[in-house]
Amino acid sequence: MVKAAYLHIPFCEQICHYCDFNKVFLKNQPVEEYLDSMQMEMKNTLIKYPSDSLETIFIGGGTPTALNEKQMEKLLTAINEEFKPSPSLHEFAVEANPGDLSYEKLKVMKDLGVNRLSFGVQTFNDRLLEKIGRTHRSADVMKSIELAKKAGFDNISIDLMYGLPGQTIQDFRDSLKIAFGLDVKHYSSYSLIVEPKTVFYNLMSKGKLILPPEEDEAVMYEYLMEEMEQHGFHQYEISNFAIPGFESRHNLTYWDNEEYYGIGAGAHSYTGNIRRANAGPLKKYMQLIEETGFPYLNEHQVTEAEKMEEELFLGLRKSSGVSKKRFADKFGMPITNVFGLQIQEQTEKGLLNDGEDSISLTHQGKLLGNEVFQAFLGVVPAE
Repeated sequence: MVKAAYLHIPFCEQICHYCDFNKVFLKNQPVEEYLDSMQMEMKNTLIKYPSDSLETIFIGGGTPTALNEKQMEKLLTAINEEFKPSPSLHEFAVEANPGDLSYEKLKVMKDLGVNRLSFGVQTFNDRLLEKIGRTHRSADVMKSIELAKKAGFDNISIDLMYGLPGQTIQDFRDSLKIAFGLDVKHYSSYSLIVEPKTVFYNLMSKGKLILPPEEDEAVMYEYLMEEMEQHGFHQYEISNFAIPGFESRHNLTYWDNEEYYGIGAGAHSYTGNIRRANAGPLKKYMQLIEETGFPYLNEHQVTEAEKMEEELFLGLRKSSGVSKKRFADKFGMPITNVFGLQIQEQTEKGLLNDGEDSISLTHQGKLLGNEVFQAFLGVVPAE
């Protein structure tokens, strides 16, 4: 039974220099028609893969809060009509851009069931915000969080980035200090990854993107982990920290390698053991919905070998690691039958803890996570 739904709003007022997600400039876009297509996709998806026990809904982008109040109301009403959230729904989250939110828009969201906000802050340094193509400034974050609390939101997360062009270790320390003063329950913090088809990628290819040295980035991450622990935030995943009880339940769906709906242009889904990618361009997405009822661009039947590998490299992102019992229950064999050699090698390198109940990354393993994940790929023979 599918327990999570992701919905993609691709509209943005401004395109950030590092973003490679499916997005378009908001101006002159067919927003209402797009929302109608999303509702049709929800309806058809539920017919094909019914679920009456959704536990999480997450609206991401793009910039969901670029929608005006009326459009936001239309979207949330459609979600309530189709998914019919029941008491099993624990988390109804929306990504929010600081500066996009009026009290009225926040009230619309709260009144229609949203109970978690995730603010894309990235840094509290206005110079750096301008450099990465963000339109908000530090003061906008303070105002937006204050408004959100006034509207009744107490489950608030903020995203921070490190390894940004021109960012010093002190810059990151300063941002963290300000962040801890905001009294929010959750932080996500990621290092910058320069992706193809972004402004930063083009600058890098021309030799015009100056990034902090890798050792500085490692210092920032170590400092992040230390400060989060000191301030009472549990590191439950490589890049995520929460007051206990305020973890992102939606993201845990991905890391637990469970199935989820993906609605909207460019969204990905995992249902019925099939991973699907929706068409990204709005026109193509809406055309496919109109013609076939579904916007799938490609579909991939996940093999048992792939499921096992995904269980490892997704599950190891969590601090709790990969449960040996869960693996055995899911695949009908002990984890050591499949990955015994790799677990031993990574444990001897000091990158894995091989416990009685689970395997998990060590402190050093968190710093070299990608290296560990790579060790578990291509191990299981394809059927």
